[in-house]
Amino acid sequence: MQSHNLTVFGLELSFKAQTDPDHLKRACLLLEERFSRLSQAGGHLSKEKLLAYLALALAADLLHLQDEKQEASRRIEELLVKIEGNTE
Repeated sequence: MQSHNLTVFGLELSFKAQTDPDHLKRACLLLEERFSRLSQAGGHLSKEKLLAYLALALAADLLHLQDEKQEASRRIEELLVKIEGNTE
């Protein structure tokens, strides 16, 4: 496993993971960008609340993408059945 040292929201993080360092950098940039947008829109909120909203938004995005993936997989399966039916 590879060691990683990152700074996110001013916090120093050190951990080991089998993750591409460029992928982690992109993830950090995404977090910082979304946090910045949230901070501008809700500047009166505490950092903790902003982070909770950020986590909630990311979880909602993840669930949406999982639903889309499941629907795409279902549609591909239907198409494969149709293709197999036409080749017999």
